[in-house]
Amino acid sequence: MTQRNKREKLQKPDWLRIKLTTDGNYAEIKDMMRSKTLHTVCEEARCPNIYECWANRTATFMILGDICTRACRFCAVKTGMPTELDLQEPERVAEAAEQMGLQHCVVTSVARDDLADGGASIFAATVRAIRKRLPFCRVEVLIPDFMGNWDALQVVMDANPDILNHNIETVERMSDRVRAKAKYKRSIELLQRAKEMKPKIPTKSSIMLGVGEQWDEILQAMDDLRAVDCNILTLGQYLQPTPKHMPIERYVHPDEFAKLKEEGKQRGFRHVESGPLVRSSYHAHEQTDSAQRALESESVTVGDNMEKLTGGGCSTTVLS
Repeated sequence: MTQRNKREKLQKPDWLRIKLTTDGNYAEIKDMMRSKTLHTVCEEARCPNIYECWANRTATFMILGDICTRACRFCAVKTGMPTELDLQEPERVAEAAEQMGLQHCVVTSVARDDLADGGASIFAATVRAIRKRLPFCRVEVLIPDFMGNWDALQVVMDANPDILNHNIETVERMSDRVRAKAKYKRSIELLQRAKEMKPKIPTKSSIMLGVGEQWDEILQAMDDLRAVDCNILTLGQYLQPTPKHMPIERYVHPDEFAKLKEEGKQRGFRHVESGPLVRSSYHAHEQTDSAQRALESESVTVGDNMEKLTGGGCSTTVLS
């Protein structure tokens, strides 16, 4: 039997069943996005969690249009050459976030390699627009690699997002096969430079499983992320969005995801979200809360140790 025939016989396991919930919140959010001419990665990337998240009034805004200049083999977002740049989009995203009463807002985008700054200025404007309307809302940005334009990265970091998220997507050996134009080492460097620019802003990344990676390669990817002080990691199952996209090599059992979560925690990630239906922005607010509690715990522990060493009177806060 050929490898392709094996893949064709793969049956979706029971643990990947998705609960469909299309209540009033789901319909309201869908209508709001259409009325404000906004896009969400929930829809464009065919996220399996859209029903749950929209029912809970959470969504990940996708700015810079809905046409991506790249054609990654795993992604359902439309590919082509964008024709315009909407300078009013940041304000409309902020209006929608305010209308939803968000406390944690995730903003991502298509890749815009046609723009000199890759869209960094629109990311920054969106962060600031949300903060103006919702001063206490945490803003997480999930950014492309800007083709290694570190000046563009600086523009985003200067807007002071609460979380800087950039996905490596897969292990190094599989990166060129899975992603278009993006480079594994460049993604790692982006996370390193983001931390150097703003050491207090937590960084985050994601790996999808089931595309042909090996166990040791996953652990090496974790080590690579921790080497640049990446703080939050998400691990999820790759799901083939259409027959034209890259096939699934295997379904990863929840027990394996649980073991990988422990491996990540042992390596020092402040939070690891790991499971078949986990996506980068899934339960993003809970990921951030967990990471913050871990940071506070580290700070208290170090402070207590310093007090023992100095006999008291020492107040120490540790920020990565």
